[in-house]
Amino acid sequence: MIEKNVKGDVWVVAEQNDGQLHDVSLELLSKGRELADRLKVRLAAVLLGADVDAHARRLIEHGADRVLAGGDPRLARYQTNPYAKVVSRLIQEHRPQIVIFGATPVGRDLAPRVASTIRAGLTADCTDLDIGEHVEPRTDRRYENLLYQIRPAFGGNIIATIVNPERWPQMATVREGVMRMPEADPKRRGEVLTFKPDLAAGDFVVKVLDHQAAARKVNLKAARIIVAGGAGVGGKENFRLVWSLANVLGGAVGASRAAVDSGWIDKDHQVGQTGTTVRPALYIAVGISGAVQHRAGMSEAQKIVAVNADPAAPIFQVAHYGIVGDLNRVIPMMIDAIRKRV
Repeated sequence: MIEKNVKGDVWVVAEQNDGQLHDVSLELLSKGRELADRLKVRLAAVLLGADVDAHARRLIEHGADRVLAGGDPRLARYQTNPYAKVVSRLIQEHRPQIVIFGATPVGRDLAPRVASTIRAGLTADCTDLDIGEHVEPRTDRRYENLLYQIRPAFGGNIIATIVNPERWPQMATVREGVMRMPEADPKRRGEVLTFKPDLAAGDFVVKVLDHQAAARKVNLKAARIIVAGGAGVGGKENFRLVWSLANVLGGAVGASRAAVDSGWIDKDHQVGQTGTTVRPALYIAVGISGAVQHRAGMSEAQKIVAVNADPAAPIFQVAHYGIVGDLNRVIPMMIDAIRKRV
């Protein structure tokens, strides 16, 4: 366990894949900047890889005060053992008070290994972070400047706030898309600390023989218009109406988990707690009941239109406009009206 350091920095463990900086790294800098300013400490980013210098400036432009850049050709592709060893050593040396990772496949693998190594707590799949205090009920001891690690629990039926007053650094993984990506400021100045990771051949217990990557079929995070279908659509054949409406609007097609689990559409299209978090200008929910797990991924859309046969469906609680009716009649009417207007 690392001794507490209430003046320690806030860290974001950045992620790069095939020489490209992952969007979640920049998203986390937005929240990290907010936390660091509240605590009056620096925001630092940790980046490992083969060619990290190219990304250091971009991390500073998006909010980092300091970048710890560890370059090594052997770190070009992520491997659990060497990455965890380097990050754990950095934490033990610099003693940050908060460390956050993206809840990506890499972050979900790396963060638990680091937490285990340094014997720190870790909250997974957070949807928000904040700074606050905690009073221990049994002793009335007050802890200040704690990281509130906020995430859905019990299948998304409640929102839990988790604190870690005893074992630091306070660590969390944060889901992609839940934090707004900050705009780059080319005028920002920061410090880049380059170092050579101290790694031996024995740290690389796995040899990567081949790497194959499949591109996502849809980029929901970048879509300004999304038409999403749920269980109420009724079947894969009826999903053609969702595709048709999205096509006339020039938008992307999304789906609830129920539609994905039913095999009507690929998981890449899933919106919600276990899918993608989106903030489009227009979100049209077709046949989606609006369970809290789905609303967690789309409730921040600028305009939400819900089409559902059930007037009591929870989706209407977050919708700006609601249409109660049979989607097999409503959607063709919407498509016809849009085509005539165009």
